Amino acid sequence: MLFPSEKIVENIRKRYSVGTRVKLLQMEDLQAPPIGTEGTVVGVDDTGSILVHWDNGSSLNVVYGIDIVQKV
Repeated sequence: MLFPSEKIVENIRKRYSVGTRVKLLQMEDLQAPPIGTEGTVVGVDDTGSILVHWDNGSSLNVVYGIDIVQKV
């Protein structure tokens, strides 16, 4: 797995600030919430993963370069 640069992580943090609402478009995880599930961003970690509290109760992270969300 390749980790993004500090500059990329900072850009992700600006784009997906705490409180941003997102909708899941793709997640490579057997435990993933259903596509279309919405959630609230609670942070971005140092690997660029977006930390989300999904409306269905899940808290799986959106992994940089693999999973896809869009702002709502």
